[in-house]
Order: sequence, then structure tokens, then C-alpha cells
Amino acid sequence: MRYRLFGKTGLYVSELCLGTMTFSGKGGFWGQIGRLSASEAETLIGAALDSGVNLIDTADAYSEGESEKFVGSALASLNRLRDQVIVATKVHLRMGPGANQVGLSRAHIFAAIDASLRRLKLDFIDLYQIHGCDLDTPVEETVRALDDLVRSGKVRYAGFCNLPAWVAMKAVGYADDQGLSRFVSAQMYYSIAGRDIEREVVPMAIDQGLAILPWSPLAGGLLSGKFDPGSPGPEGARRTSFDFPPVDMARAGRVLKVMRTIAGQMGISVARVALAWLLTRPFVTSVIVGAKSREQLADNLAASEVRLAPEHTAELDEASALPSEYPGWMVERQNRDRRPQVS
Repeated sequence: MRYRLFGKTGLYVSELCLGTMTFSGKGGFWGQIGRLSASEAETLIGAALDSGVNLIDTADAYSEGESEKFVGSALASLNRLRDQVIVATKVHLRMGPGANQVGLSRAHIFAAIDASLRRLKLDFIDLYQIHGCDLDTPVEETVRALDDLVRSGKVRYAGFCNLPAWVAMKAVGYADDQGLSRFVSAQMYYSIAGRDIEREVVPMAIDQGLAILPWSPLAGGLLSGKFDPGSPGPEGARRTSFDFPPVDMARAGRVLKVMRTIAGQMGISVARVALAWLLTRPFVTSVIVGAKSREQLADNLAASEVRLAPEHTAELDEASALPSEYPGWMVERQNRDRRPQVS
């Protein structure tokens, strides 16, 4: 397992992170993602830590808090050194029927952090991430609340998930202006079949020194090798019953064709090719992988050992390339005559 510096912090994280959306499956659609028992979750966490993974990602809303409970119980049972495990969780999604049991207000954040700490059986959270946009709460209120948590010792670092680049930049700019703790990471959907963040989020993250943590790197299982665009997926597969995240199936079909060829040439799984491609992106810090079995986890973690040939990477880049959009194409056009002078 290799490790990468976590944004502008002095923290090193494994290039693969264990995601925990498959734990428990309690409440509504969470069961469509996974239904691992507490003992099965502990087995996966132990296997991940033994492989060198040092970052575990969960959220208060996953299975209505059960995922956090499973993580907390497993870490207590496995008895690993606290400073050797980096625990990340999130706040924002609904946690009860009350009007204020959701969102990113100071009130909800303060209530949510204490509840997460209880479920996780921890004294502090290493990385506390807002889970998305709250259109009703000023971003300044959210940033100040997170800064207070960092100053109190309940949180080491703050990050965000699923924000438009302009919202994230507004939050970072406000934190810098006021001398508050700023975001250090961006957890965003990113896969070889969904490269949208390359338009705005990636340039912003590079400019601001933010770590990027891709979630759903296999596009909800679409890139696992079990699916063909336009055909029904295998029974029991996550994507068959929960078609998320949205994917351009025409582009995904081209990508899968190239991935299958490369996987066959290298004697590895299609899923491993998808993960290995993400690890070639210089702006990616740690890829979040989830699993329903120890075998699946082992295959995903083995992506850390894959070294794609330059020609393979080029083929994958071309097959998955985003169509040009404005103003991106204009920026490129207006600057292309100067780049040769620099190089």
C-alpha cells in the first residue's frame, strides 16, 4: 500500500480508503447498497487495516447511524492504535423527523458531532465532512461551526462532499479571510465513466491544495465487469436495483470495451483496471472502495499493485474523455499559443 500527503496537511493517507455504505443496510434504500452484519463489517475493516489501509470513511446517515456503530464496535474489538487509524464521517443528511435534524446549521452540526462520536466510540473525528449543499444555511455559519469543532478538539480536519466548485471556493475564501479552519479535502463522485469534476472542481482543488477522495469509483458497480450498457445487470447486483450515480451509457460502453481488453492482457479484473486508472490521476489522494465480501475487497485493494502501461492509460483517457464545453474550450483556445513558450 502506498501513501499520499493529505492536501496541505502533514497527514499521510493510504491511496485506497475503505468505504462503509455496505454496512447494515437499515432503513429504506440503504439495503440495496449492502446488508453486511456487524461481524462481517469487522472482518472487512480488519482485512483493510492489515493490508495497509489507514483511512475509513463513513457517514451519520448511512443505514440511519448503524454504519458508524459498526465502525466503532469493530475498531474497539480490533484494538488498533488510535493514531494509526484515520476515521472520516459526514454531516448533513436527515437524521430524524424534526425540522432541524438535517442540514448544515450550527445547531444540527453540534448535535450531529456528539451523536457520531457516541456511535463511533471515539473522542474525536479525524476528518469531518459536510455531506453536500444546504441551500438554507449561509456557508459562513457552517464554516464557523466547523472551526469551533476543530478548536474544541472534537475534529482534527474539515472537508466537504458534493459541493459545486464555486460554493467550496466561497467557503475556503471566507475561512482564509477570517482566520478559520479551512476545508482540506473534497470527496466527490469520480470514475473513468464520470469525469465531470475535471471541469471545475479539480482545478479549484489543485489551486487550493485540497485532497480529492473519489467516491463510487466503479460507478455504482457498473465498472465491475458484470455489466454491459443496454443489458440488464445480474440479479442481486447493486446497480440493477439502485441505478446510481447517473452515467453516460454511450461513453461507458466505449470505456468498458477498452477496459476489458486491457484486463485480459494483464490478467486482472475489470474493476482493478478502473481503480488503477484513478490512481494514475495526479490530483487523486485516496480512492474510496466499498465491498460486500472479503474477496471483493481483496480484489479492489490489489489495484494498489497495478501499474498501467502508458499506452493503456492513453487508451483509457481517450475512451473516457469528456466532451468539450464552454467556457473550457475558450480558455484552452485563448492560451494554447503561449504554452509552447513556457515549455
